[in-house]
Amino acid sequence: MSGEQRRIYEMLAPSVAALSCELLGVQVSRGRRHTVLRLYIDRPEGVTLEDCERVSHQVSGVLDVEDPIDGEYSLEVSSPGADRPLFQEEHFRRFAGHAVRVRLALPVDGRRNVSGTLKGVADGNVLVEHEGAEWRLPLEQIAQARLVPDS
Repeated sequence: MSGEQRRIYEMLAPSVAALSCELLGVQVSRGRRHTVLRLYIDRPEGVTLEDCERVSHQVSGVLDVEDPIDGEYSLEVSSPGADRPLFQEEHFRRFAGHAVRVRLALPVDGRRNVSGTLKGVADGNVLVEHEGAEWRLPLEQIAQARLVPDS
């Protein structure tokens, strides 16, 4: 997560937790004219539309007061879905053994995109096995990571 995303995560996580949901992560997508603030939430029993609505209503007040994003933006609250995004070190540990697709902010060995089997985390690196080779991807350089759903 970027510094901005981390600040927003830390600002909103307590409000989301108060609604018996887990804030998995935050994405800020800037377009030419508009920005989207996307929150991914989860619950052990699954996320309903009502959960998304409750979280949206709850965090809107916090966002109005704290105003963490310059200009206009839309708030979207979503479940993680089958192609679950991975944001934190714990997420990479939890889903070891699953297929993953990772995009890096900066290239590692000339590559910015790596797909393969998630092996876990060691020494601040996410371990991904791809075509028999193990890639060590610095966690702080991961721009986006998602599970690859079973076909």
